[in-house]
Amino acid sequence: MKTGIRLLGIIPLFFVERGEDMRPYCTAVIMAAGKGKRMGTDISKQFLPVCGREILAWTVAKFEASPAVDEIILMAGTEGIEEVRELCTKYGWKKVCQVALGGKERQNSVANGLRLLSEKTEIVLIHDGVRPFVTEEMIETSIEGALRCGGCVVGVPAKDTIKICDSDQMAVETPDRNTLWQIQTPQTFRREEICAAYRKAAAEGFLGTDDASVSEYVGGRVYVAMGDYRNIKITTKEDLLIAEAFLREEEA
Repeated sequence: MKTGIRLLGIIPLFFVERGEDMRPYCTAVIMAAGKGKRMGTDISKQFLPVCGREILAWTVAKFEASPAVDEIILMAGTEGIEEVRELCTKYGWKKVCQVALGGKERQNSVANGLRLLSEKTEIVLIHDGVRPFVTEEMIETSIEGALRCGGCVVGVPAKDTIKICDSDQMAVETPDRNTLWQIQTPQTFRREEICAAYRKAAAEGFLGTDDASVSEYVGGRVYVAMGDYRNIKITTKEDLLIAEAFLREEEA
């Protein structure tokens, strides 16, 4: 995978070069089908409240507010689909065009979402519903990267030393930390390329660890743009405390 750094805070070039009227039609597919097993709660993590609002609601609000995003598809689990629909009514989201069932694995949920894309969609942003600290800069930068390279993900350089271990948890290799990035979402692609990649992966039984790995499986080029260490995926109770601190700081 080719990697590179795109510093945030720079006006995305696709707005400058293409013009507002020529910008691509972009659809965000947001994953909200998680069970939250690691959270250890009866409520699925995307519905847990943080600072008075559900985690998923904080996340969707970022894409609702983005001028670069035209529509949103929400992928929900069987047990949570009605709750997701209720949130749509509660918050009056205008861009949510569909709430649909996900699949057994995240990759199945994404595949289901890709099949629901409008014919107008040129760029697809795939995002975790429990990653509410995505910024407008990340959204726009990932779209620009996808336009230029076919695929673009946001991420941050690894801070810690990473060990590769064997089945007995014995360290067998220490990769160069300078080459390691912790990948986040959104993961953004040209529609035709990511749809073709998912079809081939399904036909050949390939299960990737993220959307970029599915693209890479078929030879896709994926650019890695600078994300933010705050762009956490809320997975554990400790993450909830961190998220609350971030939100309180933003409100202040």
